[in-house]
Amino acid sequence: MTDRPAEFSDLPLAPALLQGLDAFGHVHMTPIQAQGLPALLEGRDLIGQAPTGSGKTATFGLALLHHLDPSRIGVQALVLCPTRELADQVSKHVRRLATGIPNLKLLTLTGGVPLAPQLASLAHAPHVVVGTPGRVLELLGARIEGAPALDLRDLRVLVLDEADRMLDMGFEEPIRKIVGRTPRQRQTLLFSATWPEGLDAVAHGLMRDPLTVTVDADAPHAHIEQRFFEVEPARKPAALAGLLIEHNPESAVVFCNMRRDTEEVVASLAHLGFSAAALHGDMEQRDREEVLVRFANRSCQVLVASDVAARGLDVDGIGAVVNYELPTDPDVYVHRIGRTGRAGRAGVALSLVTPRELARARDLEERQGTPLRWHKAPMAALRPGMAPRARMATLRIDAGRTDKLRPGDIVGALTGDAGLPGDALGKIDIFATRSYVAIAQGKAALALSRLQAGKIKGRKFRVRRI
Repeated sequence: MTDRPAEFSDLPLAPALLQGLDAFGHVHMTPIQAQGLPALLEGRDLIGQAPTGSGKTATFGLALLHHLDPSRIGVQALVLCPTRELADQVSKHVRRLATGIPNLKLLTLTGGVPLAPQLASLAHAPHVVVGTPGRVLELLGARIEGAPALDLRDLRVLVLDEADRMLDMGFEEPIRKIVGRTPRQRQTLLFSATWPEGLDAVAHGLMRDPLTVTVDADAPHAHIEQRFFEVEPARKPAALAGLLIEHNPESAVVFCNMRRDTEEVVASLAHLGFSAAALHGDMEQRDREEVLVRFANRSCQVLVASDVAARGLDVDGIGAVVNYELPTDPDVYVHRIGRTGRAGRAGVALSLVTPRELARARDLEERQGTPLRWHKAPMAALRPGMAPRARMATLRIDAGRTDKLRPGDIVGALTGDAGLPGDALGKIDIFATRSYVAIAQGKAALALSRLQAGKIKGRKFRVRRI
């Protein structure tokens, strides 16, 4: 008799959390969940070393929600993340897991946005805070009517996500200051894709007898086909276009080592007709959010990203990852390609390698312990407008949660007054002051004109295509 895969229903989880797991379609646990969750639900500290896509967010999300009491006012869980993008991804994931928990308040506190709205949100204490160390520390020092704006004295669970990246970015001192404002009897969870020098000392100072769970990042991704192409630097744009046309993934991430290269690659792809967008650390928060919305709803086919900006990127169904340049660190290569082929689905990782990068390829081959598969790159003729169009387009509505706008209101306006068929609508994302709806490419012009001429929930709002 073979052992069946561990299931979430095996755990002593409240029905409300099982409802949240149903929203994701999660049934079977990943290795880090199966090894870590039983101890986490009992209150143990945990060190989780696992690559991207291993299920760590659901692991700590379930743990902090399990220990949370929604009837008690005050911050009971804090998740620290290195970047705004990752904090946003984590917030969305935890909110979805908390679908079955009524009256749960979660706040995302990151830099890059004005402080005043965040201070206003803290006037009524949240149950869960997800934030970046700099902004969280800033709010710990702020006051509202003489009282601390952010009070962590009732904290039950502290999570350090992507701890290795936070150390790389110089956040060790802010983290220590934040931890100093939390109770000693908290539960602490630390997750890291790699284990750099210095992380041991940080973990030792924060944790009590932690359980360590390691998911092997060295093992090749069995369900990801890895292909390598040697090309001259000047031929990279033609090779990239050729690969995207040949494989035709509905969504692909192209990784660049340098921030400036992301913009150059996007310009090249846009000239050919691809719907492409850059994601890097110099972008404004709203621009970043719009890029991620478009990529997730399939109106942007190609996301061209730097490693830091893409850290924590959690979008289902990424068909291909392309290394426009090989990273210098083999660990980074493993994390990059782990964004495709998730949840047992097939994925493809395509790497363009110039002659000067061959030493990096050899290091990678030695690390993986298997020969790399080399192929001849398909070179595209670089003609304007040659690329296939994205399946969807995105409309932005200048109204959101503060206007009491809900997905059903947008669906009603489009399928009712505007007369669009339901299958022409895609993903809907609602933020505080704006909303986004994906529309089938062939229906986008009609949807835009009807929404501009009509009303949503009895009111007129500005609508445009992005």
